[in-house]
Amino acid sequence: MIGNNIHNFAKELWPINRSITGPGVRDTLKAISKILPKLKVHSVPSQTKVFDWVVPKEWNVNEAYIITPSGDKICDFSKNNLHLVGYSIPFKGKISFEELKKHLHTIPEQKKAIPYITSYYEEKWGFCLSHDQFEKLEHGTYSIVVDTNLFNGELNYGELLIKGNSDKEIFLSTCICHPSMANNELSGISVLTFLADWLQENNNNYSYRIVFVPETIGSITYLHYNLKEIKNKVFAGFNVVCVGDNRSYSYLPSRKGNTISDLVAKHILKFTDKNFKHFSWLERGSDERQYCSPEVDLPIASILRTKYGEYPEYHTSLDDLENVVTPEGLNGGYWAIRKAIEAIEKNKVYKSNFLCEPQMGKRGLYPQLSTKKSKNESALIMNIISFCDGDNSLLKIAETLDVPIWTLYEQIEILKNHNLISQL
Repeated sequence: MIGNNIHNFAKELWPINRSITGPGVRDTLKAISKILPKLKVHSVPSQTKVFDWVVPKEWNVNEAYIITPSGDKICDFSKNNLHLVGYSIPFKGKISFEELKKHLHTIPEQKKAIPYITSYYEEKWGFCLSHDQFEKLEHGTYSIVVDTNLFNGELNYGELLIKGNSDKEIFLSTCICHPSMANNELSGISVLTFLADWLQENNNNYSYRIVFVPETIGSITYLHYNLKEIKNKVFAGFNVVCVGDNRSYSYLPSRKGNTISDLVAKHILKFTDKNFKHFSWLERGSDERQYCSPEVDLPIASILRTKYGEYPEYHTSLDDLENVVTPEGLNGGYWAIRKAIEAIEKNKVYKSNFLCEPQMGKRGLYPQLSTKKSKNESALIMNIISFCDGDNSLLKIAETLDVPIWTLYEQIEILKNHNLISQL
């Protein structure tokens, strides 16, 4: 089961402190490059204007912790990188408990969870801790150490181009900026890495553009530099996030909702989990916001397991690789997206080479003895031929017959090999 390999890779990435910039991003891309050696890492300087945004300063953490009045070290970044608010500015000093509380973040309704909090574009510092721990804090003077650096550095992202038989592209993207969260971050990175590894070994009909970017600012930066090139090349694609738990399957449409990505996603999920959750564009929240924005309008949909914001562990330390993300969940996420890619690859239009039905019996494709059972067994291949009229795509035929598209691949090859149909 490939889910085991994907899960092991996620474990390897787990300790890395990722943010929208910094060494954690580079370390993550370096780990991905071990599996995808042709991955190209790009660097964009801080303060670069990208559309309506500016690439922020680079952020690095040396250490961060709090010493209580009793001398205990708490909120130690080296123990859990969620303890420090992302992009915290440097601070060292002694402050009262009342002042410290202004810089602490908890989730009272989830007493054992450490929340994930960031402050990318407003300079402040802070710590996150479980509410259970917060309630045990004493009054008195606390020593604070936030040893961080904010400086003009760079933003990094990874890009892999896999050339196919056509210049038309399928676009796949995931984000690489969340630390120590399994479904919301590591599942996308890990699944997309293994999908890319599979794709680079194939003789693909289409070309593939695969990107690993920091969420929001990374996708905006990528589009700033590449939109003109990809606008007329990309005809399908998926944003790969939250694909690792084993609770549900979900679909989030592109803004237009009627692209080939949308049609394929709904078809694959219908035959994977009839109870899959269908969200609307109004419930978006990841990089599809950029890829599908007006004037960009790339045909990007999302196939997910449990969607971000829809599970209790979301954006907390409880989103782990033991209880939330499993090898089975990752395996399901991988295969759902792989089947969608395969469906797009094989979604061709065919035309019958004969007037009326061809004689299948003489080709060994139809039983010579006609019985009720034999007619039922032959119905599928005859139904396929009946819709090969030069107008219907394979996906449309599968939808009309109400069968998974992947059950038609073998029959199509048989019909092509016997010169009964031709691909247009």
